[in-house]
Amino acid sequence: MTPTQLLKQEHQIILVVIGAAERQVGEIGRTGKVDGEKVDKIIDFLRNFADRCHHAKEENILFVKMQEKGMPADSGPIFVMLREHEENRKNVTAMAGALPKAVAGEESAVAAVRDNLAAYAGRLKAHIAKEDNVLYPMADRLFSDADQRGLAEAFDKVEKEEVGEGVHEKYHRLAHELAA
Repeated sequence: MTPTQLLKQEHQIILVVIGAAERQVGEIGRTGKVDGEKVDKIIDFLRNFADRCHHAKEENILFVKMQEKGMPADSGPIFVMLREHEENRKNVTAMAGALPKAVAGEESAVAAVRDNLAAYAGRLKAHIAKEDNVLYPMADRLFSDADQRGLAEAFDKVEKEEVGEGVHEKYHRLAHELAA
């Protein structure tokens, strides 16, 4: 499996959680209430799997290697992806900050959780489509077999040293729990 195929697999797990996030947006819209436990789990997943694991591989490894091969980071696809990662982080931070007051029923905090969850979900679905259909095929064309092996080794290192043993599997289980 190539590194971009691995990232695409991770996207499928992330999309499961995005589906759960969209259901929460609908539920908040119908009831005016936030399920603090579910939203907290979504935030945990987004921070630790989507960002700390998945985005770390993209930003610190894949994008860097693409830049070494001549793709600029200050314009074009990498620039767009990095900007969207930052916007998503802002949404997660805003959700997490508003969550306690939202659970307590404060209307503006409920709206903040709902709106940031909706913005994140909508942006991320489009973001994943751009990566899967544009950026990753570009990366695959840039990289030799040796480059691919080096990227795979670097991804494994992130999983072992930065994310931790078993963490990936924990978040796969959480994604499936949230999907139920």
